[in-house]
Formats: sequence, C-alpha cells, structure tokens
Amino acid sequence: MPIPRFAATAAAAEIAAALHTDGCAVVERLVPISVLECLRSELQPYLDATPFGPDEFSGRRTRRTGALIARSPTCRELVMQPLVLATAGTVLQHVTSFQLHLTQVIAIGPGEPGQPIHRDQWAFDFFPFPAGYEVQCNTIWAMTDFTAANGATRVVPGSHRLADRLTLTHADAEAAEMPAGSVLFYTGALYHGGGANTSATTRFGINITYSVSWLRQEENQFLSVPADIARELPEPLLRLMGYARGAYALGYVDDMRDPLDALFDRRPDVGLGDLELARARARLAGD
Repeated sequence: MPIPRFAATAAAAEIAAALHTDGCAVVERLVPISVLECLRSELQPYLDATPFGPDEFSGRRTRRTGALIARSPTCRELVMQPLVLATAGTVLQHVTSFQLHLTQVIAIGPGEPGQPIHRDQWAFDFFPFPAGYEVQCNTIWAMTDFTAANGATRVVPGSHRLADRLTLTHADAEAAEMPAGSVLFYTGALYHGGGANTSATTRFGINITYSVSWLRQEENQFLSVPADIARELPEPLLRLMGYARGAYALGYVDDMRDPLDALFDRRPDVGLGDLELARARARLAGD
C-alpha cells in the first residue's frame, strides 16, 4: 500500500482523512530549505554534544537531541506550524485538548541497522487503547532528504488498524522517502521504525509529536524548557507545551489556579475548568 502524498497547499481535512484511512501521509516541501538551515545553525552545538544511544531501539549510531523549544526559536515555529496544528486538531478532535508530546532531532548515522518496528503509543506502558481511538498525531520533518538508503522512516500503511503487539519487520514496511522540508505525519498506532542507514552520510529528521492532554508527555517540557525561557514564549505555545488544563479538573495549580497564572505570578483565574463543556462531552460519551 503506497503512502498518501500531498502538496504543501493541501487542506488539513485531506491529510487527516488520509491518516484515518492509512495511518500516515507525507506533505512535500512544506517549509523552505532556509528554515532548516536556520534551525541547524541554532542546534549545531547541541547536535555535536549529543551522545549515541545506549541500545538497539534508540540506536547505537543514532543521536537524539531534545529540548528543542528551549534551544531553537525556529523549532518553535515548526511546533506551531498552522497546517500541522490543524491536522493534529482534526485527528485528535475527540478529546478536550491536545498537547506537545516530544521534540527531538533524530540523526541516524552511517551503519545504523533498522530500528525495531513499533507503535509510538507503546510508550504509555503498553496500554491497550481501543482500536480506532487515536492518542497521538506525530510528525517527522526531513532536515535532509529522506531516502531508502540513508534511513528514511519505514512505515506500514494501514497498520494502525491491526492488532496490538504484533511483530513486524522492515520487509513489511515502506520507506517514507521525501525531500528536505517535507513532513511525514503518522498516528501513534501506526507500526513504523527508523530505517537502516547504508549510506555514507547522516540522516537528520525532526520528530515533533502531539498527544491527548490527559496522558503524560514523553518529554517533560516543564524541565526541558527553564521557567525563565518559558516566560518569554507566547501563550498559545505555552498552553500547547502543557501550561493548560488538560480537561475539566486536570492540570490546575494549588488552589485551582490556571497554570499560566502560576507561571507568571498574576491574578488567578480560579476554577476546575469549563464545566458546561465537560457536561456536554460526558453526554456525548454516553450516547
């Protein structure tokens, strides 16, 4: 089954529909190369200092550099990219809100074997989410061209509808080849894995993922982004990072303060959240 592909002018509803059907989609050349060059210059000291992974899953010839919001203003733009947020919002529209789950540059070096095929939602302690209930909408941006030879992410289109805890191989998967500036969307239930890098160069990709707000984030944004940096960021980004109630009665601070009021030490917006919205969602869930 081929990977659905779209131009940068595609609508979020089209991409979300492909994710519903196939679990993955590529949008080609969504950002110009100049954006990636700027991001690379901001992150280069951190990329150089990142050690290789300690096991076969993280990759012994792969470097994984996180805390991208704190380290790269350009990465903040990718996190808030309008088409990405609109697509994630459509895929995850069954919940009150969604949040930033992970920011990470994945640099797969020459000689790295293929990563085990897996589902990203297994990070939630292998909880068996109901089939069809998506808890993540994920992206991998191509900083360099993604090719089958240099370790392009391998995906199994349609596998988000398969049984859980299957053992699949790279022979079951297709390389998500795409030019630099493109982005691969995939759901948390999709079986996938980093490809083997049989080339002589490193493959750089930016993994930015989003999850429903009532689940714990993979990357702890509150410690990855120091408070003095967080206070300089725009409020929409802060709320996406987790400085927000995740649903009714989830995520308030001390005496029911809004997280942003606590961060900025300002007059509090006190309460557990939107009660009427919670009641409406409860009625909808009961239908």
